[in-house]
Amino acid sequence: MNNFIKKNMKNIALMVLALIVITFMAYTIFNSYPRQTGQLNLDEFAKCLNETGVKMYGTEWCSHCKEQKKLFGESFQFANYIDCDENKEICMTEGIQGYPTWKYEGKEYLGVQTLEFLSDLSGCEL
Repeated sequence: MNNFIKKNMKNIALMVLALIVITFMAYTIFNSYPRQTGQLNLDEFAKCLNETGVKMYGTEWCSHCKEQKKLFGESFQFANYIDCDENKEICMTEGIQGYPTWKYEGKEYLGVQTLEFLSDLSGCEL
């Protein structure tokens, strides 16, 4: 009976080790893949919006602005964002009355915009 217990303990230990390895591999794949592929695309997308003159006007306290920023994730840092609390004169001159307001080629687009809409508007690829 002692050999039977030892044999089962070895099998259990091997199964636990295999489960740990599989879990680690799955975690690594699922957590790194979206950041590597999606993040780079959104970085380039946000940079393209900036280069083509697309601007977003908003504030830090605006819930809709926060929702818009979430769509970009960390890539929002590359977008041309004007904080109207910090740049009141600019926003007044531009006639900004609601947040977020996107501007491109003299036209205003109020509210949260999808990335697809911004892509179609600007010609920047997602």
